[in-house]
Amino acid sequence: MIYDIAIIGAGSGGLSVAAAAAQFGQKVVLFERGLMGGDCLNYGCVPSKALIAAAEHAQGFRDCARYGITAADPKVDYGAVHAYVHGVIAAIAPNDSVDRFEKLGVNVVQAAARFRDAATIECSEGVFKARRFVIATGSRASIPPIEGLASVPYLTNETIFNLKALPSHLVIVGGGPIGMELAQAYRRLGAQVTVIEALAPLAKDDHELRSLVIQKLMEEGVRILAPAVIRKVAKSAEGIRVEIEQHDIISGSHILVAAGRLANVEGLGLEAAGVFFTPKGIRVDAALRSSQKHIYAVGDVAGGPQFTHVANYHAGLVIRSILFRLPVKNRADTIPRVTYTDPELASAGLSEAEARQKFGNSVRVMRSPFLENDRAQTEGKPQGLVKAIIGRRGRILGVAIAGQQAGELIQPWVLAMGNGLKVQALAAMVVPYPTLGEASRQASVNYFSGLATSPWVRRAIKLMSFLG
Repeated sequence: MIYDIAIIGAGSGGLSVAAAAAQFGQKVVLFERGLMGGDCLNYGCVPSKALIAAAEHAQGFRDCARYGITAADPKVDYGAVHAYVHGVIAAIAPNDSVDRFEKLGVNVVQAAARFRDAATIECSEGVFKARRFVIATGSRASIPPIEGLASVPYLTNETIFNLKALPSHLVIVGGGPIGMELAQAYRRLGAQVTVIEALAPLAKDDHELRSLVIQKLMEEGVRILAPAVIRKVAKSAEGIRVEIEQHDIISGSHILVAAGRLANVEGLGLEAAGVFFTPKGIRVDAALRSSQKHIYAVGDVAGGPQFTHVANYHAGLVIRSILFRLPVKNRADTIPRVTYTDPELASAGLSEAEARQKFGNSVRVMRSPFLENDRAQTEGKPQGLVKAIIGRRGRILGVAIAGQQAGELIQPWVLAMGNGLKVQALAAMVVPYPTLGEASRQASVNYFSGLATSPWVRRAIKLMSFLG
């Protein structure tokens, strides 16, 4: 049999392609060497957000005094937290299961696959041919070359959620989104936490907004060492001993490596298929085609932003290209990213610095602080800011939001940017009161704040008044 589409990797991108193609009557074979659902379901988005939710409820005990309720130190049963996290995974797993996809008509092969040539895949279950191929193998934690790290039982996102006891002192290598999210979560659950970052925490985000997040984590007791270079890691009586340049020696019970991601390109036989790749991923064009035009790559392995929603977005583009031969273009300029700390940190498009470098003095920055939002005040969480970057004639160049539900609040901005809507469209939007969404609308309205004092506008008003 020659399949219409062969997919390597059953993470979010691969599963989305498989489901859509099968429902359109295509003959699909899907290869997965590990767990169905990939990194997101088993080691990433789902368990981390479940852990964050548990930690948020624990923190609620400490923060409730502001609402007139007696505060208390929560009693955390970490074994029960572990059970909750894995219960959430189990609840979602049927959506990604072998059984579901076989019922859709997909031939699921649970084995490691590799290209024999540009038209053939081989694995322990046999040899498979297809007309089109989609590589969706995702990424894994990057392990930095730190002296002694290989000799200690370090954790990554693939192993930390298996802990059944709370670390007494969790040392986290890396101050990116994963590191900062888990730092706050474990601190709220009762662990002592130290984050070691070689550069700046959350360095890819707006400096003004990331400062709000960093300040909150430090207030909650997370120790952040940055910039800091780790010289050596070794075992100790406490568990882990970390030597840091310019700082004291850190002793912890556990060490988590969250220092970036590497694309999974090894062992796929890409050379045999004539597919060009680097350690950063497979080189693709705007339609996500590799150097072999019938072989596509989606998600983390395609070398772009490493988010589950990007993999799903890529899957939609590939389906349109393969099934309907429609021209597609992968747009990274409106892809949102969210760090699920408290406050959350979300952004899309250009940052203020990037916009000013590209467009100069034509850029205007509109701010709307949560302090002026009635819903944020009623919730007792007025720490936050909507920051919109606006270009000529109201074009939305980018947006960054820090505050509760920032990941939800950024969505209308992404819709507007993706469809070429200007800031006027958001300013005209009717927003229910009281909601956090009013902060976004207010940032849009602020774009027109200068009109009230404009002499030309005032003359026009007087003229219209004179004309009756």
